[in-house]
Amino acid sequence: MPLAIFLLLLLAAWKALAFFGFVPDETREDARLVGLHPEVRAKADTLIRQAADKGIEVVITSGFRSAEEQDRLYRQGREDPGNIVTNARGGQSYHNYGLAVDFALRDEAGKIVWDMERDGNGSGRSDWMEVVDLAKAFGFEWGGDWSNFRDYPHLQMDFGYTLRQLQNGKYPKGSIIEEAQEQQRD
Repeated sequence: MPLAIFLLLLLAAWKALAFFGFVPDETREDARLVGLHPEVRAKADTLIRQAADKGIEVVITSGFRSAEEQDRLYRQGREDPGNIVTNARGGQSYHNYGLAVDFALRDEAGKIVWDMERDGNGSGRSDWMEVVDLAKAFGFEWGGDWSNFRDYPHLQMDFGYTLRQLQNGKYPKGSIIEEAQEQQRD
């Protein structure tokens, strides 16, 4: 087998392992923060640092999503294989406006986990709930508090804007969408 093909196969295997959380892919994780409102991004970064100070490694698994990405997630468990993970279609999620992130934890082996009971830092409390408490202190709303569809990995900041307002073109100051609108008017 030629060396170039071997290297391409090795890279593809590495990316597949990173996608499923078996090896870190820092560039992929950093890319999840692109497109977020600057305050959401700053608070997500602070959340990651403060959780690390407590011995908890937080991984942002989703940040800004396009409407197409959101529609793909909506189809999951309905038209496409898998479990239902959202009730929001494209344009109906705060992710679509850069105002939400989803998170998970990384265990000692480097694997991404969504175990809400795990106490990896030995504090006597669930690591997950320690992260949720930090997030709430920074002003995030937690999807686990919702009554209709509990979304345990979800954190959002709505800045007082409803989805209807966002859908109708009203955005919080500083958002990428709001800035793009300003540039179009100039």
